[in-house]
Amino acid sequence: MNAIPLEQEMEYPSSDGQPMAEGPEHLRVMIDLIDGLTNRYAETPDVWVGGNFFLYHEKGNPKARVSPDVLMAKGVVKQKGRRNYLLWNEGPPSLIVEVTSLDTRHRDTGFKKSLYQQIGTEEYVLFDPLGEYLRPPLQGYRLLRGLYQPIPLEPDGSLLSRTTGLRLKREGYRLRMVDVITGKPILWTEELEARAAEEAAARQVAEARATKAEARAAEETAARQAADARAAEEAAARETLEKEMRALKEELDRLRIG
Repeated sequence: MNAIPLEQEMEYPSSDGQPMAEGPEHLRVMIDLIDGLTNRYAETPDVWVGGNFFLYHEKGNPKARVSPDVLMAKGVVKQKGRRNYLLWNEGPPSLIVEVTSLDTRHRDTGFKKSLYQQIGTEEYVLFDPLGEYLRPPLQGYRLLRGLYQPIPLEPDGSLLSRTTGLRLKREGYRLRMVDVITGKPILWTEELEARAAEEAAARQVAEARATKAEARAAEETAARQAADARAAEEAAARETLEKEMRALKEELDRLRIG
């Protein structure tokens, strides 16, 4: 009879060596969402964001696992080096997004959807960046009394995520997230880098202007000091001349009297 492994001996692998995404467009969307959500909740200690890792949903069974493309979990403390997600420790995720394709459609719309509903994932979003099969290419489900109900799309085809307060909208092959309250988009990595470069360039221009202004102010100060020095020299010269003139006048006066 085989011995039942102890809990501390049970291993839950973090990778199966498979590619991260179906293609570059799918990978780009995953990175956009993971980076965007990570930045959005960077200062929130109990919201954790991850992707392309194993979510284990049955304690003691390492084969009971699934790999969400993007996962966000509220009430889960941030942890560096988290290698997997253990459902019985962390609780159900708040949001899962699958960047779907023809190759993954049956698993994404069948097994995964059923599993995510079963484990209590509040929102499940599917995005088909290439428009290979999903019509419309962005769809979502929200848990209502234990069952998934379709999330109604906005007139422009966007989808409102209540768990994040974000509106998801297709932009070409990519998925844009927009803050519902402020209306501001969550910038993609290259946009953040471009903004940072613009701000750095603006700082350099401002610093150059400040340096130039300081140099000009220093020149003006030096000019004023030089002018003051010349004025002092001229005043001293006038005073000396006036003293000499008075002395000469006094000498002439004495000569006339004598």
